Amino acid sequence: MSSLVPMRESVSFAIVGTGGAGAITAGSILLEAAGRAGWYGLLNRSVGPQIRGGEAAALVRLATSPAVCMSKEFDILVAIDWKNADRFIADMPVSADGVVVADPASGAVPKALSENDTTIHNCALKELAANIPGGRENMISVGLVAGLIGLSLESLMAVVTDKLSNKGNAVVAAGRDCIRTGMAQAAEYEQSYTLKPSPIPDEKRWLITGNEAVGMGAVRGGVRFAAAYPITPATEVLEWLAPSLASIGGALVQAEDELSSINMIIGASFGGRPSITATSGPGLALMMESLGLAAAAEVPIVVVDVMRAGPSTGIATKSEQSDLNIAVYGFHGDAPHVVVAPLSVADCLFTTQWAVHIAEALQTPVIVLSDQSLGQARVLIERPADVAFFANRKTWQPVEDEVYTRYALTAGGVSPMAIPGVKGGQYTADGLTHTVRGTPSSKQSDQKEQMDKRRDKIDAFNFGDHWGLTDGEGDTVILTWGSMSGPASEAQNSLKSEGINVRLVALRQISPFPIDAVEKALEGATQVLVIEQNHTGQFYRHVRSYMDLPGEVHQFHREGPNLIGPEEIAAQIRALISDRKTS
Repeated sequence: MSSLVPMRESVSFAIVGTGGAGAITAGSILLEAAGRAGWYGLLNRSVGPQIRGGEAAALVRLATSPAVCMSKEFDILVAIDWKNADRFIADMPVSADGVVVADPASGAVPKALSENDTTIHNCALKELAANIPGGRENMISVGLVAGLIGLSLESLMAVVTDKLSNKGNAVVAAGRDCIRTGMAQAAEYEQSYTLKPSPIPDEKRWLITGNEAVGMGAVRGGVRFAAAYPITPATEVLEWLAPSLASIGGALVQAEDELSSINMIIGASFGGRPSITATSGPGLALMMESLGLAAAAEVPIVVVDVMRAGPSTGIATKSEQSDLNIAVYGFHGDAPHVVVAPLSVADCLFTTQWAVHIAEALQTPVIVLSDQSLGQARVLIERPADVAFFANRKTWQPVEDEVYTRYALTAGGVSPMAIPGVKGGQYTADGLTHTVRGTPSSKQSDQKEQMDKRRDKIDAFNFGDHWGLTDGEGDTVILTWGSMSGPASEAQNSLKSEGINVRLVALRQISPFPIDAVEKALEGATQVLVIEQNHTGQFYRHVRSYMDLPGEVHQFHREGPNLIGPEEIAAQIRALISDRKTS
């Protein structure tokens, strides 16, 4: 291996194979070991729609600074096998100076890789693994990648011991031998993709997924009950919450479907327990009627939608930002509610905790729009700061000679909520138009009073500075939301290194739309580029329904699953600036 190649700030690699071959396990081991070595990293998994088998890949980026999105191209691709590779290999382009390592016994290298100038190394993974008692090809692959990027044997061995120790000493020993074999094989290649060493190795860095962060944010916010029906890509939220809630006296119920899930959390919240469910687009569609019930009855709940490519079943394992319209406008009738969207994997914790706080304070449904690219991504991050948001519901306590009016018209629109069993606190909570006592009514005056009440409490709420983020200077602005914030931020930093100053405005608060804050953030803009990951430009249309955007306005959007990357965003900005100079 050449020692003259300069060390890198970032390296990307993919490990591919049939589902069950251990590609994703291999990527996870390398990511965790990189964290122990002090690097940052991000792992996305690519799998097909099959329950078992099919294609699988671990897509990993390691860096000396926080990694917020995948690179456009991969430096290294290791193929445990090529089965079903035609279904997804085009999504994993290897850079011109990259390398493909594959076992010739697993078939020919796909044309998408063999017809370019990429270096291809034949490596007998199966044979190498067979020579080690209990050896596996995926562990040979771990050693190969580690050798190519300069990941220390010490970090790897520590992770392998932790992960495999419950399977016995023989399995641990086999894993160690496989890694050494893979690293020795990598040493025979000329290529080197060595990352710069971390100045401060930090084993206290968090290794977490967006779905796990959502669960942690819910618990920190005060949630003590969850009900949900498993659905890709949201299921890991429930898997994290089940033991976590049980350990603090809470509970999770796996319901028979999404309709049951949302009605269970409405019932639990009515009984005084802050509650949450997690789903994806198809499940959110089923929940719409009950979301309207929660809005009308003023019962606080949080619904997390981990968006996937639609419509209908779509591509369940891929990402898209296409549920904005249904989240904001899907309720029948006028049903004010709140919609928020995390800006990163780490922000999934903060945004969910904030959502619980909002729901409880306003006694209203709050929808959290995450997506597959955040929810199932595993990242190495600094420990998120603790925040003070906690469920704080305005509850009613009996006062002598006072008649309880559940839906009283208060100055802030939020009326005290009695917990079942409190003496004198009985009331009707359903979806019918009602009086201040909760008695069903068909009078226009009651309809108007309660509609105004539900609107005004949200309009009057102080969302503070949490509506989103602004960064940078310049009269060219990237305007985006949710998960597209990471690629947009990286594009902004790349442009800055070229001497191009671009401002980033990314929204966390989608509805109610923060008009004043966004207008202030866009002051002085002469060009605005709106970025989003859906087919029709839902976010752009949503923004334009509330305000005019300054200067020249441009859109860049497309459907999933091909995620918009920082290189593409930067190219769009360069083109806009060039057009302005020549016009």
